[in-house]
Amino acid sequence: MELIIDNLSKTYSNGVKALQNISIEIPTGMFGLLGPNGAGKSTLMRTIATLQEADQGSIKLGDIDVLTQKNELRQVLGYLPQQFGLYPKISAEVLLNHFAILKGLTNKGERKDVVNALLHKTNLHNVKKQNFEGFSGGMKQRFGIAQALLNNPKLLIVDEPTAGLDPVERNRFYNILSELGENTVVILSTHIVEDVKELCTNMAVINQGQVLLKGNPIKIIEDLEGRVYQKIIVKSELETYKQNYQVISEKLFLGKPIIHILSDTNPGSDFTLVKADLEDVYFSQIIGSNTNPKTIL
Repeated sequence: MELIIDNLSKTYSNGVKALQNISIEIPTGMFGLLGPNGAGKSTLMRTIATLQEADQGSIKLGDIDVLTQKNELRQVLGYLPQQFGLYPKISAEVLLNHFAILKGLTNKGERKDVVNALLHKTNLHNVKKQNFEGFSGGMKQRFGIAQALLNNPKLLIVDEPTAGLDPVERNRFYNILSELGENTVVILSTHIVEDVKELCTNMAVINQGQVLLKGNPIKIIEDLEGRVYQKIIVKSELETYKQNYQVISEKLFLGKPIIHILSDTNPGSDFTLVKADLEDVYFSQIIGSNTNPKTIL
C-alpha cells in the first residue's frame, strides 16, 4: 500500500497559501512530516483525512482516489488530530465501545473483543473503568490511538501526538507507533525533530506550504556531514555571527550561546567540526526556505 500525493495546493479565502504544489510518495511504514507551527502540516493532514477540500492536485491510497472516494477512504482511515475532546465523566471503555459502534462494529461480542484488545494494546486496560477527568495527557493520547485503530486502518494519521507528553509517556507512544508502522502507512506530523529521528524511515520537511526536502533521514543527515561547525560565543556577538555566517541553530550551553553554522569549508575562528544530526538538517532547511526543494533518495 502506498499513499501518493501529487501537485496538491490549497489557498484559504484570506489569501494564505497553505499548500503549494505538494508532491510526496509515502510507502508502508512510519513517515515523518516535519515543520514549524503554521507550515501547512495540519492543512495537509486534514485534506488527506477528507476533512477539507484541495484547490488542485490528487491523493491516492492504493486504488482509492482520496479526493473523490471519501467514504471508501474513511473506511480504512485512522486519524488522531492535534486536538480532540473527551467527555470527562465517561470511562475509556464506554466511550471506546461507543466509537466502535459508530465505526460499524455492530456485533456485540466482536466489538467487546476489539475494544478489550485495543485497551490492552495502548496500556489502558487497567484503567478502562476510570473517567477521562482522571487521565493524564499521555493516557488521553493513547486513547486517541485506540479509537483510531478501531477499523484496523490501512492509513493512520497522527498530528502532533507527543506535544506536551513527559519522556515516559513519549516513549510509550513511540513503541505503539513503531509497531503499527510495520503493516500500515503511518504519517506522523510534528514539529518535534526527536519524534522523526526515533521513529521514521522516510520523512519530508515542509514550511510555508512547500516541501523543502524529502527522503531517508539517515541519508539526509549524511548529505550534511562535514559541513556543520560549532562554536561557543558571547551573547552580544550573536548578531555579528549571523551576519557573517550561515547560522542554522543556537542554544545555551552552561549559560552561554552555542551556535551551529553551515559551511562548505573550514571557517576557522575557533569553530569545531561536529557530527551532523537531524536537527541540523531541519534548521538548515527552515532557515533556507527560499531555496529549491531537494530530494535525497
